[in-house]
Amino acid sequence: MEMTTTVLSYSGGLDTTASIAWIKEKLGHEVITVTVDVGQQEDFKEIEERAYAAGAKKHYFVDAKEEFAKEFISTAIMANAMYEGKYPLSTALARPLIAKKVVDVAKQIKADAIAHGSTGKGNDQVRFEITIKALMPGIQVYSPVRDWNMNREDELKYVLSKGIPIKVSKSEFSIDENLWGRSIESGRLEDPWNEPPEEAFAWTTSPGKAPDTPEYVTVEFDGGIPTSINGSKMSLVDMIRELNATAGKHGVGRVDHIEDRVVGIKSREVYECPAAVSLIEAHQDIEKLTLTKSILEFKKLVENQWTNLIYSGLWADPLREPLEAFLKETQKVVSGEVRLKLHKGIVMPVGRRSKRALYRHELSTYTKASTFDQRQAVGFITIWGMQPLVYREVNGFEPGYT
Repeated sequence: MEMTTTVLSYSGGLDTTASIAWIKEKLGHEVITVTVDVGQQEDFKEIEERAYAAGAKKHYFVDAKEEFAKEFISTAIMANAMYEGKYPLSTALARPLIAKKVVDVAKQIKADAIAHGSTGKGNDQVRFEITIKALMPGIQVYSPVRDWNMNREDELKYVLSKGIPIKVSKSEFSIDENLWGRSIESGRLEDPWNEPPEEAFAWTTSPGKAPDTPEYVTVEFDGGIPTSINGSKMSLVDMIRELNATAGKHGVGRVDHIEDRVVGIKSREVYECPAAVSLIEAHQDIEKLTLTKSILEFKKLVENQWTNLIYSGLWADPLREPLEAFLKETQKVVSGEVRLKLHKGIVMPVGRRSKRALYRHELSTYTKASTFDQRQAVGFITIWGMQPLVYREVNGFEPGYT
């Protein structure tokens, strides 16, 4: 008789390690683990060994960094994706890709169920489960930590009682990271009045201790996608890594805000996203140079809708692809260079140029080089103000503002 098999999305942390033992004990299933590399700085060999020590029958490792950059991060850059104006979707953006890779393994081995390590309080349970069910309709999905209703103290006792070797973090913080950013939760951060201590950060220098001399970085875009730094062509993966280091050295990319989760809980969230913050700042700047006012204003609506879909776990929503079609259409002319100044926690565009620039010196200059006939403005003002002036006249408004 064949055993029932569950494929577990395995990060190697306490939650997913406890989940291996739980699934085997409570459900009687064999467990196949899948770890997806989306740029997190982890020892993947150690993670594999831990999975087997916890009882996994087989372990799969999937390198998805390039796909993450090309198919997910690139779209986030085109969308200037910042949830609630602050969060570059680092964790949220990777979840549907991880779910997809786990589903690929589940289909390959004809698994009976899929599991993940999310809790019942967070957004990731939504992101994983909706994507999984969209890609593999009818599959049973388990969330052992949520379904078992255990806290981290109980999980640790459970794992140790099973004799499973677990790398117990000395940090009070819960960390999730990938190529696009690092999220930090728990510990003192759960009190929103507490300033994040320096030990919470790993990718960014404290702005006060950052170099006194600013550094300038030139980012080139082609069709809305970053293609080079300081004239050096490189893959998006390598570019993000370089900017994480360079911008992080100058204290750029720290985010601390109160966030509205999908499940209705307000949470205090702290992130480090040096490359994400820098690239989105540069991308917005080159768009201002190359796109019309009407496109920029309407695009903000599309950006917000796309960002909310991704944050809310709705990668599978049929609205996403039409939104992305609009984004990609607008980016056909978004090419050029932006010079960024990195200094003491601030990233600031200080120069931009493009062959497709809508800025024209001969129209903007106040010198005799101007080709703009100022006298034409008189007729424009008359037409532009016609309706409000007629309205005030018809309704008997006295001159002046009332």
